[in-house]
Amino acid sequence: MLITENGAGAERHHLGDEVLLDYASGSAGEALSLICAVHLTQCPRCRASLSRHEALGGALLDTMPPAEIAPDACERALAGIDLPAQPIPPARASSPDGTVPAPLRAYLQGGLDDLPWRRLLPGFHEYRLPMAHPTITARLLRLRPGRSLPRHTHRGSEATCVIQGAYADRLGHYAEGDVAFAGADVEHQPTAMAGPDCICLVVSDAPLRLTGTFGRLLNPLLRF
Repeated sequence: MLITENGAGAERHHLGDEVLLDYASGSAGEALSLICAVHLTQCPRCRASLSRHEALGGALLDTMPPAEIAPDACERALAGIDLPAQPIPPARASSPDGTVPAPLRAYLQGGLDDLPWRRLLPGFHEYRLPMAHPTITARLLRLRPGRSLPRHTHRGSEATCVIQGAYADRLGHYAEGDVAFAGADVEHQPTAMAGPDCICLVVSDAPLRLTGTFGRLLNPLLRF
């Protein structure tokens, strides 16, 4: 699901072909599609890979025999076009480089510094994004420099894209635009690096499972 490269003294983390194929085909789902879209705004390499996948998909469609459609398909499509567009909440960019990734703007009611962040632990805050799927959680996590998340593993799968700042864990160093995927086989403790607050878009399908002596005691109380 993830490709890591090292070049020019920097480690970068990209979307793998499997994820890009799901995104290109429209089967990735809302939350993972948002992760992909945010990463793609900052990654020329993955945008080029996505273009190749889309071109391949178009070529495959050209080879498929035509399929029958419902008699009222045209009317239903036109009716959908006539529906009023959903208003997009205004977003004032407030990240250090003056931008909020465009795919994220429709989910925010202001800039990153204007959000009603909820404090979870000292130096650790979250803002939850509205998602159509009831079992998928999408949120922005904000971690002050030098602060660490509790050591944990995962009850399900988790995808992360760095919006601002950077963090590191035993798996590597993740800077603005980088993506990371973790499952039940990954135990880590992300730590925000020096610089601006580390803000990440995180999508998960189950709560974290805290590890360590004190973490296990907190599991019944905390729902990260």
